[in-house]
Amino acid sequence: MIRFFENYSLQPFNTFNIEAKAKYFFEFTEIADLTVFLQSNESWKEEKILVVGEGSNILFLEDFEGLVIHPNIPGVYAINEDRQNIWMEVGAGEIWDEFVKYCVDAQLGGIENLSLIPGTVGAAPVQNIGAYGQEVSEVIEKVKGYDLEKNEAVEFSNQECRFSYRNSIFKQELKNRFVITSVVFKLDKFPEFRLDYSNLEAKVSEKGVISLENIKKAVDEIRSSKLPDVKELGSAGSFFKNPLVEMDKAEEIEKEFGEIPVYRAGDGKVKIAAGWLVEKAGWKGFRDGDVGVHEKQALVLVNYGKATGKQIYELSEKIKQSVLDKFGVELEREVNCI
Repeated sequence: MIRFFENYSLQPFNTFNIEAKAKYFFEFTEIADLTVFLQSNESWKEEKILVVGEGSNILFLEDFEGLVIHPNIPGVYAINEDRQNIWMEVGAGEIWDEFVKYCVDAQLGGIENLSLIPGTVGAAPVQNIGAYGQEVSEVIEKVKGYDLEKNEAVEFSNQECRFSYRNSIFKQELKNRFVITSVVFKLDKFPEFRLDYSNLEAKVSEKGVISLENIKKAVDEIRSSKLPDVKELGSAGSFFKNPLVEMDKAEEIEKEFGEIPVYRAGDGKVKIAAGWLVEKAGWKGFRDGDVGVHEKQALVLVNYGKATGKQIYELSEKIKQSVLDKFGVELEREVNCI
């Protein structure tokens, strides 16, 4: 299926629920449709390109004067297996949390801690989504898609994706040049549970036996208690990355401001909880008109109604500056500002 529109609303394609329009909008459900469109419409080469899934990590500051490509390819297929693992190829348009549920129901481990993260499967490698001690890069075997510059289908192995903390080659040099069409995951039939992050183990233990089902339920409950439902309140989840600092810096902050959540990152460095920094800087629950910081989680900036992208961006700038002034730590946005 192909859909092509001009001057098209992007409000349904960003979880901040910001009203913005695309000069051109193209949606496809098969890679063959994409190749036909690109080869028969040479004028697209003159346009700026933006690849969008559900828009769960995008903040539109203005209308997009170019071509928005929305890969809405469905499908979840087992393509190989052995005694220990099963390989699943999943279309870029599949909803991430529905795929997590599929794997949990099928007793396949590896992504259960990543439950309730908004977005599509195609967006997961771009951001290298992670939560509660798991990152999606740990189970990705390869990423398939279309290189707009080379005009050909290309595959990337896990190593070629250059995954790092909330980062990948698709977020850097291949940003809006490579359209992800499907992802191959290597999942575990006999999973080793990852419960050593925050209070996850205690929450799972409350439910009795440790299982994939109970891990997913625990993660869902924890996330729901802290994070707004993007269908009810516009947001993009965590707005800032956890900053990476030297151990000495973390100890300096802790000495002055009290115990601080840190996560070891190797090489004498640690990640500081960005939400803690924002909250201690006084922003938790802040609201100015329709823009604000969530009352339960300081890491989440929200649109209470008709906030503009620029208003949310300006608030994020103020938060960044106040954290820098107070702690000497510079926050980096996790959200992609367009």
